[in-house]
Amino acid sequence: MKDKHLTLFSDAALLLVAALWGGGFIAVKDGLNALTPMVLAALRFMIATIIFTIFFHRRIGGITRSEWLKGSIVGFFLFLGFAFQTVGLQYTTASKQGFLTATYVIMVPLIHWGISRKMPKKKVFLGSALTFVGIGLVSYQGALSLNAGDTLTLICAVFFALHIIAIDAFGKGMSSLKLSYLQMLVASVLFVVSAIFMEPLPRELSWQAWRAVLYLGAFSTCLCFTLQTVAQRHTPPSHASMLLSLESIFAAIFGILILDEVMTSRMIFGCALIFIAILLIELQLPKRKSISVEPAEAKTQ
Repeated sequence: MKDKHLTLFSDAALLLVAALWGGGFIAVKDGLNALTPMVLAALRFMIATIIFTIFFHRRIGGITRSEWLKGSIVGFFLFLGFAFQTVGLQYTTASKQGFLTATYVIMVPLIHWGISRKMPKKKVFLGSALTFVGIGLVSYQGALSLNAGDTLTLICAVFFALHIIAIDAFGKGMSSLKLSYLQMLVASVLFVVSAIFMEPLPRELSWQAWRAVLYLGAFSTCLCFTLQTVAQRHTPPSHASMLLSLESIFAAIFGILILDEVMTSRMIFGCALIFIAILLIELQLPKRKSISVEPAEAKTQ
């Protein structure tokens, strides 16, 4: 019963992460009106690291060399995923990138299979495929052609898949809070260095830019990556990737509610496919019980 409650908590936490990331698309859109991509990412991760340190510095404690190594690997994958995604967005559309980024829902079980040599259940592949198709119906609005930005986005999806798998590999061997802190700290440092060398630094920020940066730092980064790291201790990486990929669905919902975008029949069908995929993964069908037939006792005359 305890394991079941932990699983439900993990699923709810990952759904919350997906929802907050979905709202983050709107915040990023506002932020990029005033900031360059690397500067926005640097501020986002700096704020996240500062907030996390303020609230959890006493629980982080001492960090061993092994923990530094594990946290640095996870943070490096996180940095590369966001870096390739941010640069790629300059050469492709947001809707197309959302679709291509979501390919990590297919990559995770395949990469995890290659590393662990443990083949996932068939329903994991089917659920991932249905989720991928559903996300495409909801978010993709372009032609089936690849340009430089699309290629960079596919590379970012690989690193996001590796980030999910790395959390699964290292998260069970160290404190979730330490791993959350280290990955945000490492990504923050790498983004600050990249912003200094690649882009001009802003002289001032408008309230609109600060609002976007604060949301991204506090919620889409600090809260989300902490919840993801904790939740993945109790759920397989392929399951986690499918739930996290729902960010594109939440982005579409927020677009309808906030930006007055239109929900088409194609999008409704895509959402239905994803809902079916979730039920396929979540529901445990009862096993058929074999009925034993006892031989009838002979009647005595």
